[in-house]
Order: sequence, then structure tokens, then C-alpha cells
Amino acid sequence: MMRPVRVVDLDRDHSSVFPVGMEATYDALRVKPGQRVVDSAAGLGSDGQNLAERGLRVTNVEPSSTMTELAGMVAERQKWKDWGSQVTCARAWSEAMPFRDGAFDAAFCKGSIDHFDDPAAAIAEMARVTRPGGRVVVAVANFESLGCRWLHFRDRLRGPRVAATRKHYHVPSDHFTRFDLPLIREQLERYVEIEEVTGVSAFWGMPRWAALLKRLPAPFARLLLRGADALARFRPGLADIIVLAGRPR
Repeated sequence: MMRPVRVVDLDRDHSSVFPVGMEATYDALRVKPGQRVVDSAAGLGSDGQNLAERGLRVTNVEPSSTMTELAGMVAERQKWKDWGSQVTCARAWSEAMPFRDGAFDAAFCKGSIDHFDDPAAAIAEMARVTRPGGRVVVAVANFESLGCRWLHFRDRLRGPRVAATRKHYHVPSDHFTRFDLPLIREQLERYVEIEEVTGVSAFWGMPRWAALLKRLPAPFARLLLRGADALARFRPGLADIIVLAGRPR
């Protein structure tokens, strides 16, 4: 019997949600056209469609019937040609996926693991349904990023003058775990032999960062963004997004 989906799972304020790196997550899967991938907590299914367009066979796992119906409506409206042929949907909780052991060549969870009641159980399931030698990939927002640390430090200096509103470094109400690199690594390596750790983006949420990029000529803005990404790759613990990948144990 399916558990009821919480209202916060569907009624979210995305105005200050971390960006989640797409290409880094996809690249970490290391899959070839025709192989099978499962997306844990797929939401509206855009990742599944992006991977289907690369020739992959994708199964979207999503517990919310509302979200699954919306995904179908979005697919129809966007005229996603591979939806239904290379993308299938399963309504299930990520902590108990209805698939046999080793059913997929890869499993991933992008930007959702901190929403789960039991992240470790979801990671264990991703490892279970991935074949030996396959890939398990998790991408998660880092609330100990350089941007979060700077904002927190600045607000501590300001003291009582800081407005009592949620800050970028505060975990949103629909997140149940505040992940940083040591914690997500510790949870993942119970079930996955970690082979790759990288960071995506830096300085997200820092004051005037976006305004600076807007004011600069496009070539200089791109140069700054490439520099921020280089820092994130070199020091994943300071990155806005952490991507970890490896083989199931």
C-alpha cells in the first residue's frame, strides 16, 4: 500500500533552490545507447527525457501520482518524442523500488536525496537494482558550499540586524537532511564503491554575484563561470552541488 505524499512534496517554493548540475550527473553515469537507467524520485521526468534523447532506456520512479500525471501532461505538451517508447514510469518509493536485483545498468538521483525520510535506504535500493559493474550516481545540494559559508559568516557579523527570514544556507522545509561532502560520502560508501567525486558551480547565492555576471560582457561572464566550475571540481566540498559516482558493492 502506497504511503500518502506530503503536501510539501508538491507545494514548494523554488525561489532559492540550489541549481543541480545536469551534464555532470549524466556524464558520471557512463552509459551507452540502449542501456537501462533508473531515475530515483524523477519528478516531472525531464532528466529521463534528456537521457532518452541520448538513446538510453529510462525508468522514472516517482511516488506521487500527481507528479506522475503532471509528467505525462508535460511530455504531451512538449511533444517529447521518446516519451512512452524509451521512457517508462513506475509509481513507487525510492526506498522500495519494485525491480529485481541488477535490473539496470545505472541508477541516479539528482537533487532529491535530501528530500527522503531515509536517504541511506534509497541509496541501498539504487545499488541493489544496478548490475555489478554498473554505476550509481547521486547529485546533492551542498549546504556547506563556499557561498553558504560566506553568507553565514556575513550574517553572524551583522548579528541582530539580519532579517528573520530563511537564508540560502538554511535547509528548506521539504528537505530532511542537511548534506555536505562528508555526510553524503559516508552514506553512499556503505553501498557503493565510490570512484568519482566532483563539484558543480560555486558562489551561488553570494551577494551581487549574479548582478556582476549580468553587468559583464558575455565573454568575461563565461570566463568567471568557468573559473567557478574549475574551483568546484578541484574542491567539491566548497561546490554548490556535489556529484558522487561509483559501482554497487
